[in-house]
Amino acid sequence: MRVCKSKGITTIIIGHVTKEGNIAGPRVLEHMVDTVLYLEGERYFSYRILRGVKNRFGSTNEIGMFEMQDKGMCEITNPSDILISDREDNPSGSCIVATMEGTRPLLVELQALTAQTVFGYPRRTANGIDYNRLTLLIAVLEKRAGMMLSSQDVYLNVVGGLKVNEPAADLGIMMVTASSFKNIPIPKDMIILGEVGLTGEVRRINMIEKRVKEAEKLGFKTCLIPESNKKDLKDNYKLDIIGIRNVNEAMKKIGLK
Repeated sequence: MRVCKSKGITTIIIGHVTKEGNIAGPRVLEHMVDTVLYLEGERYFSYRILRGVKNRFGSTNEIGMFEMQDKGMCEITNPSDILISDREDNPSGSCIVATMEGTRPLLVELQALTAQTVFGYPRRTANGIDYNRLTLLIAVLEKRAGMMLSSQDVYLNVVGGLKVNEPAADLGIMMVTASSFKNIPIPKDMIILGEVGLTGEVRRINMIEKRVKEAEKLGFKTCLIPESNKKDLKDNYKLDIIGIRNVNEAMKKIGLK
């Protein structure tokens, strides 16, 4: 560090991470450097996310998304378009949500499959979202929307190998599960946003304008958002914005009830 600072040399140190995702070894290495970058990605997917965890000279709210190709890692300039490019048909159990990676909105596809359980205990499998969050939202569907899933195995997947950790995808997770259970497709040109509480209410989410603008840019026609967010938006959007107060209201708007 002394040599680099005195001679103005930029040095990149590549370190190992633990299973929890932290830098292995003494934390002094993380404190010494000016910037810490994590290159994240699943083993069997070609996409990689470069995320800033520490930056003394700027914001850590930006990410870079890359695809591993035969010539190396290539930048993806429009990640949303790539992540939802394979949706030619419109099957049940599929919908689009907008998640934030730092300050960049990403449109990702959620897929759900419900199947009659063979054993007495229903199975829940979550790939890309928190397992406990999925079981909580299924419980809300059963209690507040009267959808009996106790005899159904529920499998949920985030397409592309991404991880969605924010609560803004709650409503999308519930609607895609209900879509698969009832075998009714969600309109292909619809995007679903909203956090869901334990009483079934749809709660406000952050950065709503960026999410809606990203959906508008990619040609979506309808956007379901929390009613409390709708009054914050201006009226100059080309897509139809529908405010939702609770889960039952969302299901009626989509045609699932």
